[in-house]
Amino acid sequence: MLRIALILAAILSICVETSYAEKPNVLFIFADDQCFETIGALDKTDIETPNLDRLMKRGTTFTHAYNMGSWSGAVCVASRCMLVTGRYLWNANSIYRTTEQERQAGRFWPEHMKKAGYDTYFTGKWHIRADATKAFNTARHVRPGMPNQTPAGYNRPLVGEEDKWSPFDMKFGGFWKGGRHWSAIVADDAVDYLKAAKQSDNPFFMYLAFNAPHDPRQSPKEYVDKYPLDRIKIPDNFQTLYPFKDAIGCGKNLRDEKLGPFPRTKHSVKIHRQEYYAIITHMDAQIGRILKALEKTGKADNTYIFFTADHGLAVGHHGLFGKQNLYDHSVRVPFIAVGPGIESNKKNDAAIYLQDVMPTSLELAGVEKPDHVQYHSLLPLLRGETDKSSYEALYGAYLDLQRSVTLDGYKLILYPKIKRMRLYNLRVDPGEMNDLATDEKSRPMIEKLFARFLELQSEVGDTLDLKSVYGEI
Repeated sequence: MLRIALILAAILSICVETSYAEKPNVLFIFADDQCFETIGALDKTDIETPNLDRLMKRGTTFTHAYNMGSWSGAVCVASRCMLVTGRYLWNANSIYRTTEQERQAGRFWPEHMKKAGYDTYFTGKWHIRADATKAFNTARHVRPGMPNQTPAGYNRPLVGEEDKWSPFDMKFGGFWKGGRHWSAIVADDAVDYLKAAKQSDNPFFMYLAFNAPHDPRQSPKEYVDKYPLDRIKIPDNFQTLYPFKDAIGCGKNLRDEKLGPFPRTKHSVKIHRQEYYAIITHMDAQIGRILKALEKTGKADNTYIFFTADHGLAVGHHGLFGKQNLYDHSVRVPFIAVGPGIESNKKNDAAIYLQDVMPTSLELAGVEKPDHVQYHSLLPLLRGETDKSSYEALYGAYLDLQRSVTLDGYKLILYPKIKRMRLYNLRVDPGEMNDLATDEKSRPMIEKLFARFLELQSEVGDTLDLKSVYGEI
């Protein structure tokens, strides 16, 4: 009997190993503060991203990927909590302070992947109230929300005054703290992880989280030199001051907005965008190192690669510098998917949330979608089984100061503290410059969008009473 039991155990072990070996690998590359328009191949911005360009050619790019918003000024916190828990915005907020308990209960993205037989790896920005070293089999350089900023990095540059801050002077710390740029360290860790994964029969799940291009936007001088100021274009929707900045929480007291001077100048916007593009191009070079290391493992053909960011950034759009607003430049991100069965060199304009990557990877791993996960797998879209988004309308929120809904090519933005609305026809006005809210002809569209917004509130756990603010629209 003992011999039979040992034989059965050996057979079971072989079956499990074979099952694990057949599962695809998942490589998730995550940027911080990267606006949807900042990939060269999209032809929206004069920026050099050769490795992301090549990744786009290898797979499918979702051109309309969004983050729902945030319950705090640190938008990245909400975005990442939604990502690892799979919950919509306010439902994620309800468990935010107990996320370590969520991890222990196995309701975290990497915990699901571990249970599915994956070797799990992490490096970089975590910014979630749970222990990354326990959530993953291997975790290194678990970073805080951002590298340290210095006083010289704010309210700059001022007209007629010397700019005392430099993106490539290591004395300012930040990304240079420790002597090696944090983006390079993410790539170093990734290369090591891929060498280890090459030796394992188990599939791997890697969560590689850059702090770039978050401020302080630092990179080596050679990258900054790629972007002389005469190369930098001012956004079409540039404003010296956003008219409702204080009422929506984006005034002089908000940390992100304090990076540039008030009122905004074209020169200051050019300087900040110069540094923004430079750190993105530097990050792109590190992504190139990671992709090259993946090829050397011999496992690239059975690996799904997902690249996205936690949210966008204004850097001069609409007179804003941060991400604490609901315009596309701040809620919309790049999203690239590459892997077996995914069409190459394709752009898909179906609306998605960036957090859809979580249930997508669970489906690839053979994990049945847990009841608490509200986002949707992208595999039906990626495999050509449908061309329709899982979301008829998109919800957006920032604190209790801003709300939005996007439906049928229109976006309605609500500022409840001042009882204001803004309405944009995104099909003809993608830069969101022509506010239609005061046009009486827009009344039916406003009524339609507001009614849909009220329906979405219950889905995402939003309890803000806007009916009492706006009355019957």
